[in-house]
Amino acid sequence: MIEIRWHGRGGQGAITAAKIVANAAFVSGYKGVIMAPTFGTERRGAPVFTSLKISKKKLYDLSPITTPDMVVVLDHSLLEEVDVVAGLKEGGLVVLNAPKPVDEYSFEGMKVAVSDVTAHGVTAGLPPGIVNSGIIGAFSKASGLVDIDVLVEAIENEFTGKKPELNAKSAVIAYENTALGGE
Repeated sequence: MIEIRWHGRGGQGAITAAKIVANAAFVSGYKGVIMAPTFGTERRGAPVFTSLKISKKKLYDLSPITTPDMVVVLDHSLLEEVDVVAGLKEGGLVVLNAPKPVDEYSFEGMKVAVSDVTAHGVTAGLPPGIVNSGIIGAFSKASGLVDIDVLVEAIENEFTGKKPELNAKSAVIAYENTALGGE
């Protein structure tokens, strides 16, 4: 089982991104896929998170993720507000939307993947601040768990009527521009 925790801000689409990856993982042959969104009194801009578990075998564990294998961070400014790596397993992966190069980020004993998803979304033609589709591309490149082509199709299906081609393009650009480092 692979446990992934997604961190974002209210309104950024962390839950939608995790849902898209969950659907694509299932299509890719993962028999166990559990996405557990966390809702509360969050407001737009407040830190939020959601959990995604995927496995090649059926899953029955619905418990919250406390020791993720990886974390996906939709907004680098969360690093100053939230301990996004809390409980992250040794050698785990941090996928980060950030404008600085990967060597600017150090998470001791962790792998790091960085892509300026915010800028890539604008390059793709999306309004500034739309990062959920782009972070999926960075996730694909960094994790290797779900093929980018399957994720692009899942993005297009999710955003039908909401610029699906631009969201898919954002994911591809982020995929192509994700730098890996750490450990």
